[in-house]
Amino acid sequence: MTDCLFCRIAAGELPAHIVHKDADTLAFLDLHPIRPGHTLVIPRAHHVWFEDVPAPLAAKMLTVAQEIARRQKRLYGVERVALFFTGVHVPHAHAHVVPMHDVHDVTSAAYLADGPGSYAVPPRLPEAEMAAIARQLAEG
Repeated sequence: MTDCLFCRIAAGELPAHIVHKDADTLAFLDLHPIRPGHTLVIPRAHHVWFEDVPAPLAAKMLTVAQEIARRQKRLYGVERVALFFTGVHVPHAHAHVVPMHDVHDVTSAAYLADGPGSYAVPPRLPEAEMAAIARQLAEG
């Protein structure tokens, strides 16, 4: 799909800080991370909603997410890593893998501080920091 941001990243048309890649999936750092290391796992094939992803491919996405979570635990010394699927901003199924430094890292209260209907986007990390994080997570 030529107008899909994530399809263009998967095709190598747009840059991303890659953490994992194989024939079916791609994992890369979120540009506006909840915490450093916040990684997106996508199927290379275009599927709008996570429930549309064929079960074997969804299982592969989960396996990739588990490996990234293990790396995040080692790298950041966190006890928990969050995994959730959303499709709010990019209509391409994707899983978020987020190292949790605080129990409220992935709660709506952290992002709706200005009230319902508004959303506080986490700040973008500097490019050099993103590159270093991607390298560390990719190396395992």
